[in-house]
Amino acid sequence: MYSEKVMDHFSNPRNVGEIDNADGVGEVGNASCGDIMKIFLKVEDNVIKDIKFKTFGCGAAIATSSMVTEMAIGKTLDEALDLTNAAVAEALDGLPANKMHCSNLAADALHEAIKNYRETHG
Repeated sequence: MYSEKVMDHFSNPRNVGEIDNADGVGEVGNASCGDIMKIFLKVEDNVIKDIKFKTFGCGAAIATSSMVTEMAIGKTLDEALDLTNAAVAEALDGLPANKMHCSNLAADALHEAIKNYRETHG
């Protein structure tokens, strides 16, 4: 059902936690499944220098949160905004059809954190 990459990111999630005094925070949720993702950014010179997440949800939600943080760190904000829901799922070697909404949340949370950063930092 799940790829080895999904199981690895679920069992050994990267970048879990919060960033004190984060430059940007994005939170999204899915009422139908109950998944909630929150992403914290530290930005320097328009580049994501640190990123952490807290996720309440299923294994796929945790795996996609972990993967999106790995994909975004070191990227400029514009490059990170180009990360798509499909790219997150593809990086995990796919997700079951009934779990695709979880990858959508990961990218959306990242985009919300970038939006929050831009709103608060001009």
